[in-house]
Amino acid sequence: MWYYARTICVLLLGLALSASAAAQQLRIGYVDMKQVLDNAPQVISGRAKLDQEFRSRNDAIEMDEMRAEALDLRLQQADISSDSRIQTEREVRELRRNVSRRKEDLRDELSFRRTEEVQRLEEQINIAVQEIAQRNGFDLIISSPVIYANPNLDITDLILEQLEVEYAADQLELGSN
Repeated sequence: MWYYARTICVLLLGLALSASAAAQQLRIGYVDMKQVLDNAPQVISGRAKLDQEFRSRNDAIEMDEMRAEALDLRLQQADISSDSRIQTEREVRELRRNVSRRKEDLRDELSFRRTEEVQRLEEQINIAVQEIAQRNGFDLIISSPVIYANPNLDITDLILEQLEVEYAADQLELGSN
């Protein structure tokens, strides 16, 4: 899908560039979406919320890992009886299997929730890009990934500033409710 969209953008850009040679100067901007998704305050706040949401489950997994390590240390001691050793080995295997399964479940759920958060923010990011483009007279905005963009075309900082303003306004609005 990206391939087709990129091909269409390149074709449109080529047409626009050739048409603009006879007409006005085409104004193009570039947005580094990775930088936006790494640094936008909405994304950072979302990450913190997810961390808070999943922290207790992660802590429980870490506690079980420490318990398994403690049981391993106990097995290395020579003063443990044969029956106790067999029982402890079984407990360690079960505990490690359980930890592994819970880690995978947590990783899958966290990945799903991160994707949800990014999708929720896509519209807000797109609106910010459109507002900056209109306010600054851009004819075309291209987002990453691109093969090359002249750094003079990069408007990523403008987008981040717009998102920071929107985030601050949202926080004020939430605080007044």
